[in-house]
Amino acid sequence: MSSGSGIFMGSKAKSCVCHVCGLHLNRLHSCLHCVFFGCFTKKHIHEHAKSKRHNLAIELMYGGIYCFLCQDYIYDKDIEIIAKEEQRKAWKMQGVGEKFSTWEPTKRELELLKHNPKRRKITSNCTIGLRGLINLGNTCFMNCIVQALTHTPLLRDFFLSDRHRCEMQSPSSCLVCEMSSLFQEFYSGHRSPHIPYKLLHLVWTHARHLAGYEQQDAHEFLIAALDVLHRHCKGDDNGKKANNPNHCNCIIDQIFTGGLQSDVTCQVCHGVSTTIDPFWDISLDLPGSSTPFWPLSPGSESSVVNGESHVSGTTTLTDCLRRFTRPEHLGSSAKIKCSGCHSYQESTKQLTMKKLPIVACFHLKRFEHSAKLRRKITTYVSFPLELDMTPFMASSKESRMNGQYQQPTDSLNNDNKYSLFAVVNHQGTLESGHYTSFIRQHKDQWFKCDDAIITKASIADVLDSEGCVLQGQGPLTAAPPVPIWEAPAPDDLL
Repeated sequence: MSSGSGIFMGSKAKSCVCHVCGLHLNRLHSCLHCVFFGCFTKKHIHEHAKSKRHNLAIELMYGGIYCFLCQDYIYDKDIEIIAKEEQRKAWKMQGVGEKFSTWEPTKRELELLKHNPKRRKITSNCTIGLRGLINLGNTCFMNCIVQALTHTPLLRDFFLSDRHRCEMQSPSSCLVCEMSSLFQEFYSGHRSPHIPYKLLHLVWTHARHLAGYEQQDAHEFLIAALDVLHRHCKGDDNGKKANNPNHCNCIIDQIFTGGLQSDVTCQVCHGVSTTIDPFWDISLDLPGSSTPFWPLSPGSESSVVNGESHVSGTTTLTDCLRRFTRPEHLGSSAKIKCSGCHSYQESTKQLTMKKLPIVACFHLKRFEHSAKLRRKITTYVSFPLELDMTPFMASSKESRMNGQYQQPTDSLNNDNKYSLFAVVNHQGTLESGHYTSFIRQHKDQWFKCDDAIITKASIADVLDSEGCVLQGQGPLTAAPPVPIWEAPAPDDLL
């Protein structure tokens, strides 16, 4: 929007007051015959209508049309159509336009509703939404991520409310359409394991590096799936005004995209160069990798046994995040041209979170690949059920001196807290292993998903697991549970 149009809109907003008393309260109405604004409660709009014989006015809060001859609000179909179109234009201008239309049941859906009139109430032990997935040949890496995605609250609510409208020329090749069908399958109430053959085929088609029946990396599949979903989701034409660093308002970017701030500081003039890049996940180094790790707990030791790296002592997810956001000296071999000094100088680089996503994905880098080394890092990393990301924000007031971290004295921001709802685990070695996942069904109910088998799990089981991908959702945007029906527990639920 140009600055001129912004000033024009501002002047229009200021004119929306009663032309008699100057107030914008008291049920403000606008005359439909001229530019007069008058309040209804103090009868200023009535006086105008009587003196000018302008008998129609619109109420500005809800859009009702008032007739002073009838002395009542009236309904006109043509005006209603115009009002809806203008409202749609206003939403689009603000970047909040609704893309979906009102649901009109088909003949088949009407028949289904006719023969299925009963509604069941939700119960605390409801298991609808829990469904196993058949392993199609080393596809456990896909199954565990699908379980995590189908139990992402906002993504679930998006697909179950039929918000997706396919705009691809061939809907059969649209991964978003397949995900929509997958959500319907998961929440249909069926208990038999689902066979995700079409999903696998589409992933192979659009992410060819994952094609084949070899063991793949679950984190790599997650990023590939988000990328394809992002490409197949066509955002609104006004997407550049969306509130995320990727300038896209598709459902994937609205939920998963955050902004990572990189500050490069010149060691000579102390000038700072800042860039902000979008991210879908945060990849964290672990103790025991070839990358120097800071800090290690006192008394920790590292060893390699059978191609696996082991570190004694305790490491937390917070430790990994502290290392991720601590200043790093780039050294003399990586000098950067300083815009202040106009010459190449040594510098430090620090990463912080400029904007947090609604759903945060943390990737613990357990697989290390290099020219000389291929191994799995089995270091235990403890993680909490709730994580506060405030200390790692760009706007945070935490001090970091000499690599040390100091907790702020004021209370932390609840907006930056995440609640854990999915954990992906890998058992075995780099060459031969198996993926499983823990997902949260209700607030305190956890289940282990091992391909076709779903079993109950305790919070202790979740927190004691190794973890390689962790997902959490922020509280302010957490969606309420969708309406679901009471269903008996599947036979494979203990």
